[in-house]
Amino acid sequence: MPIADASSSNAGRTSSAGCVAAPQWYVVHTHVHAEAKAAAHLVRQGYSAYLPRYLKKRRHARRSDVVAAPLFPRYLFVSFERGTRLWRSIQSTIGVAHLVCNGDEPAAVPAKVIHDLQSAEDPQGFVRLDARPKFRPGDRIEVVEGVFCSHFGLYEGLSDAERVRILLDLLGRKVRIVLDKDAIVAA
Repeated sequence: MPIADASSSNAGRTSSAGCVAAPQWYVVHTHVHAEAKAAAHLVRQGYSAYLPRYLKKRRHARRSDVVAAPLFPRYLFVSFERGTRLWRSIQSTIGVAHLVCNGDEPAAVPAKVIHDLQSAEDPQGFVRLDARPKFRPGDRIEVVEGVFCSHFGLYEGLSDAERVRILLDLLGRKVRIVLDKDAIVAA
């Protein structure tokens, strides 16, 4: 997705009030599944848009694949100089629900937030998420969701980014179960 740094060539332009206005990042709330469409239309209008995405494992009908997904569903960032741009046109952009505001003024996002997100991107432009497991193999865990709720077991490892393998003690023997990573806690 197009990314424009706040220090781009139009930074430091003088506004009509004589003050130097630097581009600032703001949050745009989009329609459902319209993040990319909204970003494309904002860029077409001359705004700088940033849609942080990550690679998500998706399961459907016993198949799993990896797809690009927005890091913040229904949100993206837009950069503009408030003193020199008519930012209210963002409200009527295709795919945009509204610009997030404090009262009547757009709510600014610190540039460090955008910088940190961009720094966490891999060479393909996807944000790398920290997928370190909370547990080590052999740690005692408790299942807190699903049919095995309140059962204790041992953490065995990760099966993929969303699921964990555990060994449960059922009827006097160890049974390997694969669950969502949020379904277990330390015992």
